[in-house]
Amino acid sequence: MYEQEEPASKYAWIVYAIATMMTGGLMAYVLSSVAARPAAVPPVANVAGAASAPAPLIDEGQLRAYREILARDPKNVQAAVAAGNLLYDAHRYHEAVGFYQQAFAGNPSDVNVSTDLGTALWYAGRPDEALAQYEKSLAVNATHAQTLFNMGIVRSDGKNDATGAIEAWERLLATNPSYPDAPRVRSLIADARLKTKG
Repeated sequence: MYEQEEPASKYAWIVYAIATMMTGGLMAYVLSSVAARPAAVPPVANVAGAASAPAPLIDEGQLRAYREILARDPKNVQAAVAAGNLLYDAHRYHEAVGFYQQAFAGNPSDVNVSTDLGTALWYAGRPDEALAQYEKSLAVNATHAQTLFNMGIVRSDGKNDATGAIEAWERLLATNPSYPDAPRVRSLIADARLKTKG
């Protein structure tokens, strides 16, 4: 004898289709926000300066969405970068490091991700690792302005290496003659030269 289908199972495929579309829409929204942030992190100043500024609030729901994407797809570089950027912007540098490392492992030729990782390491109080990561950035692009600028900051402020800082900044100016913040770099070089004489 024929049994009548229960309404719940009869329409289960509709519920499944709606859930799939909503999940896809959420992923599209989450990943679209990656493009909204500039690829390179702004120039670093110093760890103390970063720590003294109030940390902006973070959208924990958005961070959770990135974590869920990465739990399903650990090689999703866009989601890893977006999570790193979100945490970096909230001054949660120690947490950002892990996501940037995941993104860099997935795309080691992305100089911006490499430099973001180095900068997060610097702000997390790990200057030696930051410098090592900047070297990896320069292996990808030997004239990358942001890397050279940040390398000079870390050598000067993190390692008390004025000579190394001058070398990085002079290389920056020589390879990027139209660098928009060149006057500041020249001022930093002048200050570093005073340190080498003292």
